[in-house]
Amino acid sequence: MSIRSPAMRSETPDFGALSAMTPTAHTVPAPGARVLIRDAEWVVRRADLAPDGGYRLVCDGVSELVREREAVFLTTLEPDLRVLDPAETRLVPDPSPGFADSRLWMESQLREAVPSDERIHVGHGAAMDLVPYQLDPARQALRQPRQRILIADAVGLGKTLEAGILVSELIARGRGRRILVLAVKSMLTQFQKEFWNRFTIPLTRLDSIGIQRVRSRIPTSHNPFYYYDKAIISIDTLKQDAEYRTYLEQAYWDVIVIDEAHNVADRGTGSLRSRLARLLARRSDTLVMLSATPHDGRARSFASLMNMLDATAIADPDDFSPEDFRDKGLVIRRFKKDVQAQVRETFRDREIIRRRFPASPQEEAAFEALLAVEVAGTVTAADGNGASPMHTASVHPNPAEPEPSAGCEPGSAGVPPALPSGGPPAADLRSALAAGRPRSQDAPRRRDLFLVT
Repeated sequence: MSIRSPAMRSETPDFGALSAMTPTAHTVPAPGARVLIRDAEWVVRRADLAPDGGYRLVCDGVSELVREREAVFLTTLEPDLRVLDPAETRLVPDPSPGFADSRLWMESQLREAVPSDERIHVGHGAAMDLVPYQLDPARQALRQPRQRILIADAVGLGKTLEAGILVSELIARGRGRRILVLAVKSMLTQFQKEFWNRFTIPLTRLDSIGIQRVRSRIPTSHNPFYYYDKAIISIDTLKQDAEYRTYLEQAYWDVIVIDEAHNVADRGTGSLRSRLARLLARRSDTLVMLSATPHDGRARSFASLMNMLDATAIADPDDFSPEDFRDKGLVIRRFKKDVQAQVRETFRDREIIRRRFPASPQEEAAFEALLAVEVAGTVTAADGNGASPMHTASVHPNPAEPEPSAGCEPGSAGVPPALPSGGPPAADLRSALAAGRPRSQDAPRRRDLFLVT
C-alpha cells in the first residue's frame, strides 16, 4: 500500500469516506473487525461460539441503512459473510480544494469518537446554572471500572442534576442506551421533567397498568421491560415479587438510578423494597443511588446500601468504619457549608426585618376571640354512667392575662361558653370572632402585629 498524496480519499460510494476495505475470504471475525453481511457493513462488538459450531456475532451497523442499529448474526446462516481486511485499503488522491473532503471526514470521525477518560464532555452543557461541585460525582464515578455510586449530598444541592450529568456522560460513551429509574410515586413526575427539560433524556413513565398494556402488545414469551429502553417506574409498582420477579431476573439495563435510596435499605425486616433493590443491583453494571439521609443510625442498614454497590465493600455489616470503603469511590456526601464558597449567591444568609403594624379593632376582636377558644384535650376514664368527661385546656399565649377563676362557670362574664367535644361549630366561631371578648383592664394592650420576612 502506497501513499501517493499528502491527503487521500476513497473510491467507495459513501460520500466523504476516507478508506474502503476489500472483502476477503471468510475468516473468524474478531471484536472490532468490520464485516460485510447482507450488503451492509457492520462492526463486530462481540463474537461467541454458537451451539451449531459457528459463531454468534453481535454487531453495530456502520453503513447508511443500518447505522446505529444492533443485530445478531450466526455465521452458519450467513454464507456470504466477508471480513474487511484493513491491509487492502485502497487510497486515492483527494482532489477537493484544500483537501476539504478528507478533513471533513476526519473531523466527523473525531466527533463520533467515544470518550474514554474521566473528563466531563457533555454534562456541563445541560440547561442549568452549573456549579463546579455538581460535576464531582460524575468525575468520581467515571474514575471507577464500574460506575456505582451513592450520591448523598444534603437537601437542596441538586442530587437529581448530579445524576443527570453522570447519565449524560455514560450515554455519550455508549453505555447508557437502556436506563431504568426507580423513584417513589410522588417524585416520578418531577424526576421525569428534570431529565427531559435539562438533559433531553426521555423517560417513559410506567405503572402497573402501563406494564400490563405493554404485555398485551407483545408475544407472551417476550419481556415487557425490553419494550422501552428508558423508563421510570415507582418502587412500589415493581416490588410485587410474584408478578414481576421473573421478568426482572431476565432483563438487563446499562444504567439503574434509585432515588430516595434510604427507602430500600435493609433494616432486618425483609422488606419488598430492599429485596427489589438487591435484585436490580445485579442487573446493571452502573448503579446510581440518591439519598440525603443514607444513614438512619443503624450500621447494618447503611452497610446494605454499600454492599448493593459493591458486594465486597463491607465484610461485617455490624462492625465497620468509613476506611473500609473510603478508597473505593462508592460514596460522595457534601453539606451546604462544604460548598458555600461556590454558591454564595444561592445560599444567602437569612436577613430578618421586624416591622410593626397597628392592629385594627376587628383584628383585635378576632385575636381576643381566639384566645378564648378552649381546645379539647384527652378523654379520661369513663364515669359511672359510661360517659367520658372531656378535659379541656384553654389557650392563653399571653402569660400576663389572668386565667378565669375556678368558680366561674362557662357563659359568665369573661368566660366564653363551653364548646362541644367535636370542636366549635362554624356559626359559633363566627359569632365569637364578631363579638370578641371584653379585655381585662390589667392585661397589656396588644396594639402591634409583627411581620417577619
